[in-house]
Amino acid sequence: MQHETLTEILEANRSAPRAIHYLEGERDERVVPYGALYERALGILYHLQKLGAQRGDKMIVFLNNNEQFIDGFWAALSGGIVPVPLAVGISDEHRHKLLRIAKLLGAPYLYTDRKNLERIGAFAASVGEGETFARLERRAFLADTVEDVSRAGRPAPVGPDDVAFIQFSSGSTSTPKGVVLTHRNVIANCRGATAAAGFSDQDVSLSWMPLTHDMGLIGKHIFMFANRIENHLMPTELFIRRPLLWPKFASDKGATILSSPNFGYRHFLKVLGERVLEGVDLSAARLIFNGAEPISVELCDEFMDRMAPYGLNRTAMFPVYGLAEATLAMTFPPVGSTYRALRFDRHRLAAGAPAGRATADARDALALMNCGRPLPGSEVRIAAEDRSALPDGTVGHLLIRGGNVTRGYYEAPEINARMITTDGWLDTGDLGVVIDGDLYITGRAKEIIFVNGQNYYPHDLEEIAQRAAGLELGKVVAAGCRPSGAEGDELTFFILHRGTLEDFLPVAAEVTRLVNEHAGLEVAHVVPVKRIPKTTSGKIQRVQLEEAFVAGEFADELAALARLREAHHGHRDAGAGVEARIKAICDEALPGKRVEVDDNLFEIGASSLTLIQIHEEIDKAYPGVVDLTELFDFPTVASLAKHVEAKLALARG
Repeated sequence: MQHETLTEILEANRSAPRAIHYLEGERDERVVPYGALYERALGILYHLQKLGAQRGDKMIVFLNNNEQFIDGFWAALSGGIVPVPLAVGISDEHRHKLLRIAKLLGAPYLYTDRKNLERIGAFAASVGEGETFARLERRAFLADTVEDVSRAGRPAPVGPDDVAFIQFSSGSTSTPKGVVLTHRNVIANCRGATAAAGFSDQDVSLSWMPLTHDMGLIGKHIFMFANRIENHLMPTELFIRRPLLWPKFASDKGATILSSPNFGYRHFLKVLGERVLEGVDLSAARLIFNGAEPISVELCDEFMDRMAPYGLNRTAMFPVYGLAEATLAMTFPPVGSTYRALRFDRHRLAAGAPAGRATADARDALALMNCGRPLPGSEVRIAAEDRSALPDGTVGHLLIRGGNVTRGYYEAPEINARMITTDGWLDTGDLGVVIDGDLYITGRAKEIIFVNGQNYYPHDLEEIAQRAAGLELGKVVAAGCRPSGAEGDELTFFILHRGTLEDFLPVAAEVTRLVNEHAGLEVAHVVPVKRIPKTTSGKIQRVQLEEAFVAGEFADELAALARLREAHHGHRDAGAGVEARIKAICDEALPGKRVEVDDNLFEIGASSLTLIQIHEEIDKAYPGVVDLTELFDFPTVASLAKHVEAKLALARG
């Protein structure tokens, strides 16, 4: 790859006989040749420049639609405008995050659509951020109003060390950190990944990953586009609603490159159940990237075993390590090798000490996936607290260095000084060990909670939970606990409570509802504790609580709470008609949970993924009657049924 900037790649690909395929449904596909993308990008750039956008300006890209997103992203790059992708989501936290970032950026432009702009405005007014929104609205460009792209904007001169775009953390955070990536960073990572994975223009890519996620935007779009690969993009919501379309599309298109984090495999397998996929052939797939969150060895085994009858080769599973600070990719295993794991004693993985191995049948064995070796041009170091190198086989802090590694976070000199050494080593915040040259991730020093492929910071979720009556700072601890046999972290809250378990029931329900409603996350457990362990400096020791939970120290309290909850659970039979239909839909979407018609869905664990599934089924039953966001306004079966009945009556006149 001879190009030095992304804009050079866009220009060079004008004549490439390849296209981007937007797969909006089973029989709904829009094909955009690479050359047409170039023309459309410059056509949109004309409108952005007419609005006043100039080289070096920042532009938030806030869109669900993949095609509109990519058009706007490349339009900004062409004019030297710095795109800042942000996930739209369905919760208030996503809109709050946008407003925080807008203030951090100063005076950014906003590339969105009318519906999202209206929602941002309504939310901003409700939280006293009207002035912030007013500044943003004046510099907003609505993608759904673009009709004429016949006039080309003026491409800006861009160099390798110019900022290409800024990636903000994928989870919620009250103090967002923006990873600044230059064209040099992105090109370096593209070259390293291409060499290590053997990408070529004979590959065919399929992705459902969101374009606001680094794996979706960089790995499954930019890397593919740079290598002139036929690229198929499936909306994330379509995968959530109909995950069985993923292998069907892969089979129909002859996809050679796929990807998913843990939660995607888990969601797919849950929906697949015992079904047989008709006419699916996955023998063309040579790489299925698995990253974005800690990799479950057991889940990989289950997925590959289940897909083996459809021709999927076991060597296709490709576990990798990466992070936004590395642009995307840091380590890959050898192409064509079967994924491997080692088993360690979970109690002998302390930083600074040799990693203790365990036999496969050991009670405390923890299987860790082999994530391979650094890409060409990249380095990893396992380090002590003082960042000096530790010998192989020793657990330590994972540092990275290379042309793909960011020069720093946006407008964060103190964080940059703390996280990046003068000779270019960046502290990832993760812990790992290198054995025989291969990297194994053992844990995380910065206490990030991984949920559904995204990172969530405990203090942000604690701030949401603290809105419950009687709770305050220091009395709530959010953690990611992984009990024995679990495939991933389970979001768990520890609440300081010295009263009775009976009194704790409404507190637990309120915390569950708040976090589900405002962050779109399912709370697995809310645990009463008599004390919150802290260091002498007052820092919460989450690890102590996590270890106590995994060891079963709170099992009796949780069992007693479950009995109390069952005893207090009121029951009313669902009425006929709409209420019965919606009750059945909710029961199917929440297997294993008891859903009463007057229960708040957020209090019983309806995550954002579950809400999407519920809305999809309601929309099938009553097309166009209920908007997804209305589930927040009518969170019980009874209230939602009354709302639907009122709308149907109004439509009948």
